Amino acid sequence: MIDSRLKKIAEYLINNKLTVSTAESCTGGLLSSRFTDISGSSNFVKLNFVTYANEAKEEVLLVSRQILDQYGAVSSECAYAMAEGLRKRTNCDLAICTTGIAGPTGGTSEKPVGLMYVSVYFKGRIVVKKVLLNRFIPRKIMKFLFTQKAVDFAYNVISL
Repeated sequence: MIDSRLKKIAEYLINNKLTVSTAESCTGGLLSSRFTDISGSSNFVKLNFVTYANEAKEEVLLVSRQILDQYGAVSSECAYAMAEGLRKRTNCDLAICTTGIAGPTGGTSEKPVGLMYVSVYFKGRIVVKKVLLNRFIPRKIMKFLFTQKAVDFAYNVISL
């Protein structure tokens, strides 16, 4: 079953001849998969990346080593830079990026399991949202919920 907000984003993109690209870390390609589950997705999905390692964020998305060293991969600064780099690399109309900690291990008191930053580029601006889910949610469900938060945020940014 396709989420109604995801479907509305897809319809909006198709109707306006716009494209989406994703760059994912903590969601590991699940957001991309959810978009490509939609029939006709080849009309609006441009190029998607799974940039799990910091090196991938640097090389593919042009996130600076300074941002990664100073703020870490799980930060609003990194999420912003990911969207900026994704837009530069793909020239998409809508860019959605995720970076976080899906657990069940890892995390710190400052950056716990369940923390995600999602960034969205649309119409010349980038916005970032911090998401914090219950750390005890199983990893597979956590990843899905992260994608849902990303879809909801993108939907709100587009203001459909």
